[in-house]
Amino acid sequence: MSELSKSVAEAVSAARARAGVPEVINPDQFRNLVELFDFCIESYRDRDAVTSLGHTLTYDELERHSAALGAYLQQKTDLQPGDRVAIQMPNIIQYPVAMFAVLRAGFVVVNTNPLYSPREIKHQLNDAGVKALLLLANVGEAAAEVLADTPVKTVIMTEVADLHPPIKGRIINFAARHIKKMIPDYTIPDTISFRSAIAQGRKLSLKAVKPAPDDVALLQYTGGTTGVSKGAMISHRNLVSNILQAGSVFDTYGFEKGPQTFIGPLPLYHIYSFTLGFIVMMQGNHTVLIPNPRDMDAFIGEMKKWKFSGMSGLNTLFVGLYSHPEFKNIDFSGLKMTLSGGMALTSSAANTWKEITGCEVFEGYGLTETSPVVTTNPGGANKLGSIGVPVPNTEIKIVGDDGADQPIGERGELCVRGPQVMLGYWQRDDETRKMIDEDGWLHTGDVAIVEADGYLKIVDRIKDMILVSGFNVYPNEIEDVVCTHPDVAECAAIGVPDEKSGEVVKIFVVGKNGPVNIDSLKAHLREQLTGYKMPKHIEERDDLPKSNVGKVLRRELRDEELKSS
Repeated sequence: MSELSKSVAEAVSAARARAGVPEVINPDQFRNLVELFDFCIESYRDRDAVTSLGHTLTYDELERHSAALGAYLQQKTDLQPGDRVAIQMPNIIQYPVAMFAVLRAGFVVVNTNPLYSPREIKHQLNDAGVKALLLLANVGEAAAEVLADTPVKTVIMTEVADLHPPIKGRIINFAARHIKKMIPDYTIPDTISFRSAIAQGRKLSLKAVKPAPDDVALLQYTGGTTGVSKGAMISHRNLVSNILQAGSVFDTYGFEKGPQTFIGPLPLYHIYSFTLGFIVMMQGNHTVLIPNPRDMDAFIGEMKKWKFSGMSGLNTLFVGLYSHPEFKNIDFSGLKMTLSGGMALTSSAANTWKEITGCEVFEGYGLTETSPVVTTNPGGANKLGSIGVPVPNTEIKIVGDDGADQPIGERGELCVRGPQVMLGYWQRDDETRKMIDEDGWLHTGDVAIVEADGYLKIVDRIKDMILVSGFNVYPNEIEDVVCTHPDVAECAAIGVPDEKSGEVVKIFVVGKNGPVNIDSLKAHLREQLTGYKMPKHIEERDDLPKSNVGKVLRRELRDEELKSS
């Protein structure tokens, strides 16, 4: 370790100590997520585990449902140990049942965004070699278009209220189908219902599996350092480590003894919420899942029902909530922790949130490739404008353009090493080598500073990635789709500041033979891109700025936008 790295490490260590965050934890307390889940069941069997749409599952019910579904997957399908199983659901109670079923049966979870377009889901299912898909009926239309061109052989379909009591569930499902018209007109041959799979599985016994710590538990898709969507191989040890690392910080937030209730609006298919859900369970707590956080009336209506101790979110969500006229009527008397991640937290959002709720917002930082938590702000030692201190067992260093370590206060690329760093990218060793060096340091692509007090601050981004409401959008992907339109000769995509979403996509297009038909282009993009990837601004140009080798200079376009804003 260089002298500069040593001084950074000492500052970080001192910051942890002042905040009551341990320097190390035992990342091998559980060999795999199955052992961790078993611990939760044995410890908290009779407690409430998860609620959504008015129905709650206890830890015991979560265990029994997931065991039955896992037994079905093991014994009624062609799946073999290590096969990939995709889950395409929003925040409903079927998601944790499906996720634990897949893991307990010895398979690999592939999280899939329910809003993906046919093109996006086809790529992911093929790239991961997915053999089975568990999906919610009202998000299955895109999958139905492409399943014939994928390796998927087993499709298990659920409806919104399948795990609710029979009469209530039938009423909710009927309303979803016929009143709210949530089920599009499509068919997927040879599907089995979620309820039927569980019923058949109850007649079977789940065969115990013991995944090795370095076995892949999760393929979490991300763009990484390029626009090509890749599966980050997250091992059982990666996730167990990060659950314990980040979970150790929970002790600083001042929760009362006994089970706590947390509000979970962020999608479980996103790594931030995925891991946080495990942390909440590890401590025997209860999560209220919000299936559609964009429906602010319903979201706030649900929050009013609970005296909750914590919630997670991101800047966009906080602004949307506190701007609602009913937000101030929620009971915040028990709120001790509000976590922010996924995008930069603005001081105005943090201050307004605290003013209304009485609770600070604790910002953290992470990446899909780090399972995801790298740093967070502890309770009692929150520093607004920073991303906090590294969680236990996490080394960080700041390197300059020449690869040399940077001292405290100097900016450079943030590099991370620890047990939460992914195994690599699925079937992409070349991309793995770009991200993780020979010494195990993961190069984040983010420019950071370690301040004198040991706290970290992100100051810029090396990557061209655009961050829309916490979701990664990669310019290469947008540009590839735009350029398939017959009017477009070339284009460039950048992120531009947006008060609501942090950033939104703006594209610059050059027509092949005169002006581009913008209405036609928008229709084309809507067919190919998920909503948050859709360009919000389109500007036509005669040409684009380029380097001397013909590379489009996105940064020059961004600089122009910033000057004009």
